[in-house]
Amino acid sequence: MSERKRIEERLRKKEQEIKSFEEKIKDTKVYCQALRDILRMMEKAEEAETSPETTLRAGSMVAQARAILLEHGTPVHIDDLLDALGKGVTRETKASLTGSLAAYVRRHEIFTRPAPSTFGLIELGHATTEGGEPEPPPGFGKVTTALHDDISF
Repeated sequence: MSERKRIEERLRKKEQEIKSFEEKIKDTKVYCQALRDILRMMEKAEEAETSPETTLRAGSMVAQARAILLEHGTPVHIDDLLDALGKGVTRETKASLTGSLAAYVRRHEIFTRPAPSTFGLIELGHATTEGGEPEPPPGFGKVTTALHDDISF
């Protein structure tokens, strides 16, 4: 093999080596970016866990309800929450605030429902009643044979 061909072969191998290193660098940069993204997500989750106010829009009825519950220190009935908020106790205002607070209760975030139409705060240790919604009685929805015997076609 001539000297020129050996040098060209070495050059080709080194260029392939450079290409391989560049691919590894690219993959490593992508991996580093993914780790940064995970860290950002973890920071946001930690902030949400340690600071409930950050998940509530400042000035909203839900944020104001949280402030009232913190002030009372005990669970408060929805009617009393609406009175403290200066809202009239109407069907619409009850449904609105109850629906908003219940969404947090279902997600096990910030609020609890220790009794019907009564809300508390997780951070104050107010427990949600076990079972939540009442269940239908045993046998509900089953068709009995006695019912079929009485029906004639």
